[in-house]
Amino acid sequence: MNRTTCGLIRSFLTQDIKYHTSYETSAMKMWEILEKKYLTKSIESQLLLKRILYHFQLTKGLSIDEHMNNYTKLLTDLVNVDVDIKEEDMALNLLNSLSDEEYETFVLTLINGRKSLNYNDVSDALVNYEVRRKVKQSSSNGTSVKVLIVRGRCSNRKGKGKHKRSKSRLGFRVLKKNQCAFLQRDKSLEG
Repeated sequence: MNRTTCGLIRSFLTQDIKYHTSYETSAMKMWEILEKKYLTKSIESQLLLKRILYHFQLTKGLSIDEHMNNYTKLLTDLVNVDVDIKEEDMALNLLNSLSDEEYETFVLTLINGRKSLNYNDVSDALVNYEVRRKVKQSSSNGTSVKVLIVRGRCSNRKGKGKHKRSKSRLGFRVLKKNQCAFLQRDKSLEG
């Protein structure tokens, strides 16, 4: 079991980190070495991670899913070094990481009228917004058929009374499928 655990730990390490634990045969000692080297709970680690958090921005060309994964990883790293972040601060930092030109309307709509923010609500709303935006973008890029319906009146119609309204629309009933009403009218004028 110890050998399997050591192999599993080594499989997740990058090549340069594997060198620090290459001669270790105990999984417990291997974990302690990695924890001392990379998971120090010093004030320097906390400061570095907080600095990354407060300067965290959406990279151009990166999807929202990838951005959310990076943000969640950063929050997990902060929790691992004993930094407590309030729920509302997590939500506000996430909203602050979005670019103004693309997400300003979304952010203003989301925070309008709220007294507090919940991280899960904000992340769910952001993912839903991105899905709607992608659907809208793909439908505008694809071929779409727009139909314009025009209702016209013939000048030679028969009417009754002073308002000259026709009794029926027999002219429209004789149209064949996919035949234009104006084309039918022009044929009747010629004949």
